[in-house]
Amino acid sequence: MNPEFLLTCVTFAPALGALVVAIPNSKNTDALRFIGLGTTVVTLFLSLFLFAKFQELNVGEGVGGYVIHTSHTWIKSWNINYQLGVDGISMPLVLLTSFTSVFAMLASWSIKKHVKGYMVLFLLLESGMMGVFLSLDFFLFYVFWEVMLLPMYFLIGVWGGPRKEYAAIKFFLYTLFGSILMLIAILMLYFGSDRSFDLVALADMASKGTLLDANYQIIAFVLLFIGFAIKLPAFPFHTWLPDAHVEAPTPISMILAGVLLKMGGYGIIRIAFPLCPYAVQWASYFLVALGVFSIIYGAFAALAQTDFKRLVAYSSVSHMGYVLLGLGVWKLGGDNDYWLMGMNGAMFQMLAHGISSAGMFFMVGVIYDRVHHRDLNKFGGLMGKMPVYSGLAAGIFFAGLGLPGMCGFIGEVFTVISAWQFSKLLAIISASGVILTAGYILWALQRVYLGPEYKGPNAEDITPINSRELFVAGTLLVFAVILGVYPSFMFDVMEPSTKLLQDGLISGYQNAPGVVEDPAIVMETARAAVAK
Repeated sequence: MNPEFLLTCVTFAPALGALVVAIPNSKNTDALRFIGLGTTVVTLFLSLFLFAKFQELNVGEGVGGYVIHTSHTWIKSWNINYQLGVDGISMPLVLLTSFTSVFAMLASWSIKKHVKGYMVLFLLLESGMMGVFLSLDFFLFYVFWEVMLLPMYFLIGVWGGPRKEYAAIKFFLYTLFGSILMLIAILMLYFGSDRSFDLVALADMASKGTLLDANYQIIAFVLLFIGFAIKLPAFPFHTWLPDAHVEAPTPISMILAGVLLKMGGYGIIRIAFPLCPYAVQWASYFLVALGVFSIIYGAFAALAQTDFKRLVAYSSVSHMGYVLLGLGVWKLGGDNDYWLMGMNGAMFQMLAHGISSAGMFFMVGVIYDRVHHRDLNKFGGLMGKMPVYSGLAAGIFFAGLGLPGMCGFIGEVFTVISAWQFSKLLAIISASGVILTAGYILWALQRVYLGPEYKGPNAEDITPINSRELFVAGTLLVFAVILGVYPSFMFDVMEPSTKLLQDGLISGYQNAPGVVEDPAIVMETARAAVAK
């Protein structure tokens, strides 16, 4: 298969599957489920095929760039192109998306109402996520970003819990607010580049200092960062996340934590950093400090929860703080090898969190389907009633804890080490987050799985884990171990592209025109831009 055509297949295979599900007037819900599952499996195999082609071509001169890409004119009058491509930054996230979607679809067997509508929306959501990670045209990126918003809104609002409408509207409004800020930045970059949406060309112009001057870079960076930080999510833009997770059905929580949060980090890496290189240096200390605060805040918030799912949701805020920490340790003139370590650690943390958090939400969903509550104070002794389930849950939660030999350990250690040369104080504070993480994970395990045998609500409905649940949990645990003991499998893919990004940041900072050190002048420029 032509590698360029393969990009289109990976992006739109789920949408084609949604069409297949939508057309027949079938009430056979099992058939609809198997079509949905088959579509996600086909998409996974296409992603693996794309990865094999990527590895085959990603050798020799030009390593780190877009070795597989395609571009066709879409809207000629506005210079908008249908442009897709994959490099070492997007390829791991494409694999994560297709992988997580398969297991979230397997978890969707618990969905009993409006199965056809659920399958259509789920598959459209997967296409939107793939499009975000593969788009190389900023306008196309924005289209896929918005396409993903509506399916998630309805998946929460229709199939969610008692407060599903509130959670869905809150998710929609937060994300829409970020999208509006992103749109303003898109227009700034479009007209600042003499009308181009090409992300590769825009990054090249930024590295040569011909895109935006330093002050307008700061304005664009702030707009882009807020838009992506909402999705990440970072404090104080995180408040939609616990509500969305608590009310969303289990498979949608898996997608939300496993993939959607990564889109925020990816947007910062793919767009905000290369297009605003001067602003990265300007904002670096703020990014590190905000990342550290998110780590500690999320951990303390998780410790305070009595709802099992809300605890896991706040753990995501804490874990994604390590992503922001690793991205922010950029110090021009310092040892940039540490920044590469931080960037690669942040990327790996996104992958590791995608596996462990999806697994944690799935394990919460398994017991919720039986007892229909998530109150940590009413659990206890599940190890005696469900030993296989409890053992798998402990393994997956240890992966989220960051136990050495499991996926969560690598990203956290790399980001903390990289922060040491940036700020020893912030590195020490961020490292203390590991202790807090161990606190809320171990306390949750003790309350749910150990102690006296469970005698709470619906105790008679507790049954051993079934084969479908065993396959999902077991596979996620296996991959958590594989990434933990063999992280170079992903580091080898990512590092050439992150090194290329580093070179662009150095060049873009040195070539940035109109550098002004006085913050008052920067703020006056921002006010004038808003007034205009």
